[in-house]
Amino acid sequence: MTTISSPENRTARAVTDGLEPKNVILAVCLALGAAQDDALVGLAWAVHAIVFAAVIPMAYIKYGIRSGRWQDRHVGQRERRLHLIPVIMTSVGVAFAAMLILDAPSQMTALVVAMMATLAAILPVTAFWKISVHTSVSAGAIAILAVGVSPWWAAAAPLVALIGWSRVALRDHTPGQVAAGTALGALVAGGVFGWLT
Repeated sequence: MTTISSPENRTARAVTDGLEPKNVILAVCLALGAAQDDALVGLAWAVHAIVFAAVIPMAYIKYGIRSGRWQDRHVGQRERRLHLIPVIMTSVGVAFAAMLILDAPSQMTALVVAMMATLAAILPVTAFWKISVHTSVSAGAIAILAVGVSPWWAAAAPLVALIGWSRVALRDHTPGQVAAGTALGALVAGGVFGWLT
């Protein structure tokens, strides 16, 4: 874990923690849910997606920290991510199954499928390289909102660059790893969501 001493490192840590994947997932789910024709139904499905894509994975990560399986909530050890990602995929898969059975709005279902597709793309890369999940999730979220809500969401792209900077500044990733994460997230999540909707 990086020692925080300089103001730059404190700022980078605040960005990394504040815009971590679970918070971005929370934001994209709520924004897309609120944009549905029936906003209350959309928001109810947003909460469903949040539980399975953010709350349950974070509970599992916290359990892993307490049991000594990994060191921090960002699971900095690449090898440990190979165990974590399939667990998250299983949780998101349960969310998807329930959405199919209960006939969730198509955009909300497409959002969850896009999450699964992004995880499925990250997993094999993680076997040999520590691609950035932070930038994958944030770039994917912006792409989904730009396609599903308004092209104006593309104006949020500088946030992805800020997140990437924080990951490099903290020496958790290289510039190549954050760039690859950005490209993967935007192309896979945005592409899958656009294709399904």
